[in-house]
Amino acid sequence: MPRFTAARVCLVVALTLAGCVATPLAELPERRELGLPATLPPMNRFGAATPERPARPNAQMAQDFLDLSFAMESGRTIDRMSRFEGPISVTVAPGAPASLVPDLDALIARLRREARIDIRRVEAAPGAASITIETMPRSQMQRRVPEAACFVVPRVGSWSEFRRTRNGRDLDWTTLTVRERVAVFLPNDVSPQEVRDCLHEEVAQALGPLNDLYRLPDSIFNDDNLHAVLTGFDMLMLRAYYDPALRSGMRRDEVAALIPGILDRLNPAGAGGGPATILRTPQAWVGAIETALGPGTNAPARVQAADRAVTIARQSGLTDARLAFSYFALARLSLSTDAEASIGAFQAAANIYDRIAPGGIQVAHIDMQLAAFALSAGRADEALRLTTRAERAAVAAQNASLLSTLLMIRAEALDDLGRPGEARAVRLDSLAWGRYGFDGNAAVGARLTEVSALSR
Repeated sequence: MPRFTAARVCLVVALTLAGCVATPLAELPERRELGLPATLPPMNRFGAATPERPARPNAQMAQDFLDLSFAMESGRTIDRMSRFEGPISVTVAPGAPASLVPDLDALIARLRREARIDIRRVEAAPGAASITIETMPRSQMQRRVPEAACFVVPRVGSWSEFRRTRNGRDLDWTTLTVRERVAVFLPNDVSPQEVRDCLHEEVAQALGPLNDLYRLPDSIFNDDNLHAVLTGFDMLMLRAYYDPALRSGMRRDEVAALIPGILDRLNPAGAGGGPATILRTPQAWVGAIETALGPGTNAPARVQAADRAVTIARQSGLTDARLAFSYFALARLSLSTDAEASIGAFQAAANIYDRIAPGGIQVAHIDMQLAAFALSAGRADEALRLTTRAERAAVAAQNASLLSTLLMIRAEALDDLGRPGEARAVRLDSLAWGRYGFDGNAAVGARLTEVSALSR
C-alpha cells in the first residue's frame, strides 16, 4: 500500500462476486442475443440496512480495535490515535455518478444512528468540508496509485491538491494527531455497487481505523472484500472510536486502558470473559494470498500460492477466517482446472465459515458457486435449495451482484424443473438487481449468458 492511503485493493478473482468489478465487457450490439428483454426493469436498490450486532466477546474486539487503530495496512505503526474533533461535514465534488449521493446519504444516516457520529452532508466547494469525495475514471486513479480500487488521503481536499503534494510528508497518516481535512477518491466508471462499496470502506477509514485485518469474519476492515457495506462490528468500532472517553493524540497504551470499559458500556452483551488469545497473521501467509489474488501472476502460480496459503494457515494453527479464506481462494482459482478439488475446497471453507459466521455472506458466496456446479450437473433441485438459502444473506449484506447471480441460477433451475412462469419472474428480478450490481447492461447480459450456459 502507498504510505499515505488506506486503499481498497481490487483483487483478481474468478467468476465470483466478492471482489471489485465484473469482468470488463465491450458494449454488445444485440442485447436480444443474450436473452435480455428490449426494455430492462428499473434498477433495484436496497432499503435501510439492519446489521446484526457483533456476537464476539468484547475482550476479543478490544484487541481488534487496537490492531485496527494503531497500524497501517502496510504494517507501519501509528503512534497516536487521530480522529475528527467536533461536527464532521462531507461534500461531493461535481461529476459524481447519480447513484453516489443517495448511497452517501444512506451511509451518513447509518453513521449518525448506529455509530452516533455527528456527521452531515453539505453543499460546499471541494476542500471546504471535513471530507471531500471526488470521483474520476479508474484509469486516472491508478496512474497515481496502481492497483487501488479507491483510496483516502489526509490533509488534502481535491485531486489536484493531492497531485501537487503526493510525495510530501503531509500525506502520511502516521504524522496526524487530529484529522481536519480528508479526501476520498472513487472511480466513476464502475457499477453503482462498486461505487457504494468503496464509499463505505473509504469514508469509514477517513473517520476511523486505517488498518485491515484478515482475521475478522464480520467486518469491512478485511481485505478479503467479502463484506460490501459496514457491518454491526464496524459501526461498534466507529462508535468506540468517537467515544467521549477517547481523544486525538492518545497513545496505544492509553487507549488500551480505556477501550475494554468503553466496549462493555456500548456492548453489554459482550462483557465478561478473560483476555483474548489471537494468533498473529504470518507475513508468509499474506504474501501467498496476495500472490494468489493480486495482479501479475499466471493461473498455475495463483493456484500454487493459494495452496501454499492453506498450508501456512494450517501449520500456524489458524482455524478462523484466515484458513477459511485460504480454502475459498483455492476453490475459486481451481474452478476451471480441477472441479473436484474446487468443490472440496469450497466445502472446507464452508465448514469453517458455518462455525465462525453461521448464515453469513461468506457461505452465501460458496452456495452460489455450489449452486452453479449443481445446475451444470443437472441437479436443479439442489441449485434451487442452495440459492434460496443464500438469498437471505445476500440481501442482509446488500450485495446486489451476488443476489442477481443467485436469482439467475434459480431461474435456470426453475426452467429445468418445468416451471417457466416462475422462472421468467425470477429472471426479471435478477436483471433489476444486476443493473445495480454490474457495470452496465452489457455486463448484466454477459452474466446472464454465463449462467444460462450452465444449464443442461
